[in-house]
Order: sequence, then C-alpha cells, then structure tokens
Amino acid sequence: MLAANLIIASAAIIALLGIVHLIYTFRGNKFHPRDADLMARLQAVSPVITRQTSMWKAWVGFNASHSLGAILFGAVYGYLALLHHAFLFQSTFLLTLGFLLLASYLILGKLYWFSVPFRGILLASILYAAGWFAQAWTQ
Repeated sequence: MLAANLIIASAAIIALLGIVHLIYTFRGNKFHPRDADLMARLQAVSPVITRQTSMWKAWVGFNASHSLGAILFGAVYGYLALLHHAFLFQSTFLLTLGFLLLASYLILGKLYWFSVPFRGILLASILYAAGWFAQAWTQ
C-alpha cells in the first residue's frame, strides 16, 4: 500500500498544480504581461497559422489545455493507484508513460517555467519513482 500511496501523493500534487494553473488562467492577472502595451498587442495580433484567433486567445487556450492535462494525469493515476493499484503496477506501459510525462514536465519546468511548479513537479516525480521502486522492491 506504500507504493500506491506514493503514486497517489504524486498524482495529487500534479492535479493541484493543474487546478491552480486553471484558476490563474481565468481569474486575476497572474498570467498577464506586466506591460499593458504588450497585452494590447497580444490581443490584436494573430499567429501566422490563422487569423481566426489572437496570440492572447491562443495563450489562454494553451494554458487551459495544459492545466487540463495535469488534472487528467492526477485524476487517472490517482484513481488507478487508489482503486486499481494491482492493474497499475502490473502495467509497465502505464508506469513508464506516467514517468515519461512527469519527466517531460520536469524538463519543461526547468527550461521555461519558474521555481514553484518546477519544485512541485520534482517532488511529484520523486514520489512517483519511489512508488514504482517500492512496488518493485516488494515483489
């Protein structure tokens, strides 16, 4: 049960980061640029791929979809670890996929984000790896 609890803790951290990120995407100004002129330009300029949106709308959409991905990871892996841990720990595919997603988030966090999400993802990754290791150790 230790292994499952470690995965649940990992999933909860990622889900919480996703929820906070989603709230910040639609409430307040935490993801707004500090420069009001830049905000106006982002709202007025479209990307090369299409004129059907603005850079600002694309930014909001990317942030929202990114949040939903983190929430989905937390929900799926938390659910599997809580209610179907035998299935999860018997699936090398699911365990590897979860770890690769966390590793990808960790790299992105280091290269492009700031310390709070990076540290949260690092902790979640350590807990996930510890859960996987604890399960392998007890077999």
